[in-house]
Amino acid sequence: MVGFSNILEACRNNDVDHLVYASSSSVYGMNTTMPFSVNDNCNHPVSLYAATKKANELMAHSYSHLYKIPTTGLRFFTVYGPWDRPDMALHKFANSIKNNETIYLYNHGKHTRDFTYIDDVVESIIRVIDKPAKANLKWNSKKPDPASSRAPWCIYNIGNDRPMKLLEYVNHLERFMGIKAKKKFLPLQLGDVPNTWASMNNFQKKFNFKSYTSIEQGIERFVNWYNSYYKNK
Repeated sequence: MVGFSNILEACRNNDVDHLVYASSSSVYGMNTTMPFSVNDNCNHPVSLYAATKKANELMAHSYSHLYKIPTTGLRFFTVYGPWDRPDMALHKFANSIKNNETIYLYNHGKHTRDFTYIDDVVESIIRVIDKPAKANLKWNSKKPDPASSRAPWCIYNIGNDRPMKLLEYVNHLERFMGIKAKKKFLPLQLGDVPNTWASMNNFQKKFNFKSYTSIEQGIERFVNWYNSYYKNK
């Protein structure tokens, strides 16, 4: 939160035309209406991480209101793909499978995630950059839309709109790696949510784009990269 406030101050003092920043699907917290919509309130985060991401959105709104800085928050849904961080799920799973180590599947592998391939995320960001947020002149304070404002501020989901169970996700990874994983099934972690699913209606209408990479395609591309990257390591 301190880091994000520094970014906002830097924007205020350097005449920035448009701030595009990363929020997260985790802000939906205890929401259960699927798919998650940016037009729904999400005021019940279940982790501190989610609370800080929600706080970032609100801080951005304050600066958009006070200093007329256009800000756009993108709620990313479980991003994966080549060059994935080693501590992220897919990369961790691949390392464990390769090294014949056990992978841990919380909620017994039953929870669903809207896994979003990195190329689709990048394309989404590119489409947003040159279209600064604008004030919604039809915004109604008696029935406030959580995704827009009278200030030049807005929020969008960036997801695949095709949720999949974690266990099925791992099954695809096993298939493309050609190795069966050792699995240990555990209860749902505290601070985690059972399911995520992004409604992309607002984004598709505004930017004429919707994620197109299937999970099977995305995992296959990840495994091809993974095998090439670790070939001589």
